[in-house]
Amino acid sequence: MKLKNLFLLFLIVLYVDSVSQTSDQAENLLNLASKQMESYNNIEFEFSYVLNNRIEQINQESSGQVTVAGEKYKLDFLDAIQLFDGKSLYTIVPENEEITITKAHEVEDFGINPRELLQFYKNGYDYHWDISQRLKGKNIQFVKLIPVKGGGETESLLVGIDTKQNHIYKIIEIGYNGTTTTLTINNMKVNSSLPENFFVFKEADYPNYFINR
Repeated sequence: MKLKNLFLLFLIVLYVDSVSQTSDQAENLLNLASKQMESYNNIEFEFSYVLNNRIEQINQESSGQVTVAGEKYKLDFLDAIQLFDGKSLYTIVPENEEITITKAHEVEDFGINPRELLQFYKNGYDYHWDISQRLKGKNIQFVKLIPVKGGGETESLLVGIDTKQNHIYKIIEIGYNGTTTTLTINNMKVNSSLPENFFVFKEADYPNYFINR
């Protein structure tokens, strides 16, 4: 998953059997969390997003909230709203009074895609059982993911899972350039009673906005 847009190579043949076991254990936990979160009709949560690079002395913190139901989602982040109705992505920027409409088939990557929280790990990664931590009263088990193919910007990812709820709690992306981005999920609600038109874009609600189609 690319966190701006969104997570082990095993080294010694002597330990293949034991490493394979921990890899299976890690993958099973990821699958369990994915199935649990996919079982809900919808998910709402707030999140914090931190980008840090000590070398460049950069530390940026921001927050947002998102609602996901099947293929559809509504994301409020970085002074913009992204609304995906299953066919088109509407990026609404109130400050500029501008809306950009993008068809799903026209682009491969929408940037930060909330649904990737459930799917991103399934292709292109090796898994390794990592540390456990007690965070804000939750038992969090981390799984380390390393991209199978080199040449990308991501060195590794740590996915923290609340083992009581089987919910993804934290995703940490470590880049080769020294940048670490951390996404932490807070105040999750599931199976809320959403209005029927919650994911429907209404052009009439934005009478003065310029619309890029």
